[in-house]
Amino acid sequence: MRRETAYKLAGRQHEHPVSGSGIDKERELRFKKLPPGQVEQAWRSLRLLKGLQVERRDNPLALTVRYSVLDYSMESIENALREAGFALDNTLYMKLVRALVYFCEETQRHNLESPERLIKKSNEVYVQAWDQHEHGDHDDTPPELREYK
Repeated sequence: MRRETAYKLAGRQHEHPVSGSGIDKERELRFKKLPPGQVEQAWRSLRLLKGLQVERRDNPLALTVRYSVLDYSMESIENALREAGFALDNTLYMKLVRALVYFCEETQRHNLESPERLIKKSNEVYVQAWDQHEHGDHDDTPPELREYK
């Protein structure tokens, strides 16, 4: 049985409240020292994106971005910057932070887009599915093969 069918049989709702906590993110973008002036240029470019807030930090090689995980992801923002020719900090620490952030945001987006899980009503799915099937002995095996002698 397909998952969507099970959810419908159990009468579960597929809509999620978008006002859930934790969908607004604040992340730090770190750049390499070379080429000079790239942080300012990235700040000007990212300001033009709707739903993305960009601020300068005390660190001259970093920017703070705020966005909703429903609209953007850190991976998409950083990939767009790399494609535009910006050089992001690629130290081991930043690689680890990126991997964790990418995984968390991807998982959160997947969970927000998927329907609710059946927790306490799972038995109702099977009861309703059983009610829709024909009942009785439908074994097509000949009687002589059913008995072991």
